[in-house]
Amino acid sequence: MSNTSGTADDRSEERRGGAGSVQSVDRAVSVLEILAKLGEAGVTEISEELGVHKSTAFRILGVLEHRGLVEQERERGKYYLGAGVLRLAGAAAIRLDISQEGQPVCRALADDTGETANIAVLDGDAAVNIMQARGAAAVTAYNWLGRRTPLHATASGKVLLAHLPHERRESLATRKLPRFTENTLTTASGLRAQLTAALEDGFACTSEELEIGLNAVAAPVRAHDGQVIGAIGVSGPAYRMARQRLPDLAERAARAAVELSRRMGYGG
Repeated sequence: MSNTSGTADDRSEERRGGAGSVQSVDRAVSVLEILAKLGEAGVTEISEELGVHKSTAFRILGVLEHRGLVEQERERGKYYLGAGVLRLAGAAAIRLDISQEGQPVCRALADDTGETANIAVLDGDAAVNIMQARGAAAVTAYNWLGRRTPLHATASGKVLLAHLPHERRESLATRKLPRFTENTLTTASGLRAQLTAALEDGFACTSEELEIGLNAVAAPVRAHDGQVIGAIGVSGPAYRMARQRLPDLAERAARAAVELSRRMGYGG
């Protein structure tokens, strides 16, 4: 009797959205934690742990299974954590590793160039800066740490975008590209040309494309399997990082990228 009532309440909450949606997310996370603790469990066990009706537990498991976060052992009907969890955990581990291994490399690049050095990783449709070091000449401090920046208007973003699988790259390159300055690339054809150049040159540059007076260069960081997992670069005021100086700074960034890639296990 109480279970039937609970099911109706659950469905009502899900239809209402808002607090019900938050509760659904909380329950989904709880399912993952239960499976992490038990190793495997059936619908009945999970529903009892959650304190919900079996039908509610079954719906949550169905969504998680669809996303690859749980899998079901068909003969016994038991659920266990799926490969999708490993994928997410691997991405988190890579961020931790690149932060740890990148610290001395980022510091050395800042010292070498005198400018602000950054390490960025892909975060959905943007680049997020996970590390920053300031060189001696970086009197005016641009604080990029933790900031999400557009892929098409930053050097690190162009590097990350250039190395995405073709379909994903095209999807991001052909959508509406916001203009930040008069120098921002806002056409798919123009962006494609720069992405091709980034692949051929091994680095990308921006000249006052995100902010007036700000230039930057960046190069790709690779994991042990050769996959590009980040970008390391240098940014600074245009009067100091003039266009004619960008190729030299890009070479220095590329050397730093090779060193960080080596630290990440890449031997290419």
